[in-house]
Amino acid sequence: MAKTVKMTEGNIAGHLLSYALPLIAGNVFQLTYNVVDSAIVGRFIGMDALAAVGTAGPVMNLFILGISGVSMGASVIMSRFFGAGREDLLKKEMATIVVFGLYFSILLAFAGAAGAKALLRLLQVPEEILELSAGYLRLIFIGMPFTYFYNAYSSALKSVGDSRTPLYFLVISTVLNAGLDLVLIGGLHFGIVCSAFTTVLAQAVSAVCCAVYVKKRAPLLHVPARELHADRALLSQTLRYGGITALQQACQPIGNLLIQGAVNGMGVEIMAAFNAVTKIDDYALVPERNISNAMTTFIAQNGGAGKKKRIRKGFAAGMRMEAAYGVLACCAVLLIRKPVMELFVGKTETAVIAQGAGYLGLMAFFYILPGLTNGIQGFYRGMGRMKMTLAGTALQTSFRVLFVYLLSGRLGIRSFAVSCAIGWCAMLLMEGIHYQLVMKKELNEEGANL
Repeated sequence: MAKTVKMTEGNIAGHLLSYALPLIAGNVFQLTYNVVDSAIVGRFIGMDALAAVGTAGPVMNLFILGISGVSMGASVIMSRFFGAGREDLLKKEMATIVVFGLYFSILLAFAGAAGAKALLRLLQVPEEILELSAGYLRLIFIGMPFTYFYNAYSSALKSVGDSRTPLYFLVISTVLNAGLDLVLIGGLHFGIVCSAFTTVLAQAVSAVCCAVYVKKRAPLLHVPARELHADRALLSQTLRYGGITALQQACQPIGNLLIQGAVNGMGVEIMAAFNAVTKIDDYALVPERNISNAMTTFIAQNGGAGKKKRIRKGFAAGMRMEAAYGVLACCAVLLIRKPVMELFVGKTETAVIAQGAGYLGLMAFFYILPGLTNGIQGFYRGMGRMKMTLAGTALQTSFRVLFVYLLSGRLGIRSFAVSCAIGWCAMLLMEGIHYQLVMKKELNEEGANL
């Protein structure tokens, strides 16, 4: 039987850590694979293929954001039902996202495959790589049903406290993908379409594994075919949560595109350094994001059970973890910032190393801020206050973009770190005030509807 975890009782810090650690491992594993995959494509197919994959990425990521948003919205709802002991409603929500996902993902696959070239033209992809990019993207779109169902089943398992099983299937999928790439691309010299095919095949394997596991080992989540019906009220709530979550997640990539415009005007050395330090930032921020995800599930389960005192304790414990990790990340990055930069560009690129090390030497002191903002976002998601997560992220992104353009002429690459800090502070101020004026009172009121 699958191991479900009721976070409504037991050690709070233990629940948060045991839930977050597999997510952290999975994210680090995925980030590492992405670097390796790009290296395989660039080394064995060529720079045109690497550029084609890169130009298809923003389109692909936009649609994946929609899928992950729906899955995250469903996960919060399911966590609340699980915490309340409402297995009937838990299965209804599971049936709803399966039925919706079947139609939604098939429609997305057909529409995306048909419109791939048009979408890439809108992004002004150069003609010399347009066909390569379109061929790659079409196959990725055809595999979208597998992407949706992996995310849906993975989110369902996480909602009942099982964050380990999705990690196992992610590892299987990623190793299969990398192995096939090495054999088919590195050994047999197939082209870019093969890269897309291996990605889709690996995603299909992980989706099927999740579905079979739920059927065999997680009866709490398994819905027989005859009972697969979408509940309109639950679908409406799921799409409302999911739509807002998808918009919130889209804020960061949109902001990154705008910031890239400022980077591109600062010369090749800054561009190379910025490309390297953003990858280091991605790794450094993984634990903070996943502690936040653990807080979301913990708070949603306890919200369903009506345990307000435990919600407050869980929120406080999560914020302490976020702050402690922020200090740890600061110390680690300050110690290794120069050697890590050398891994990306080699020891001879002294100017690029100096720029990157200078950025990291400043940014390290700010890592505690995204830990705190992630913790608050996790709290609001768990409470079902998705509009606040959207407002906070939109505010942070807006301040970050604005101050990059205001400061980049004077501070150079350090302006990106300072602008991030300003954005995080603005977000903390807004959400902190809202928590003190609204949420704290609600959590202290007896009989308040969570």
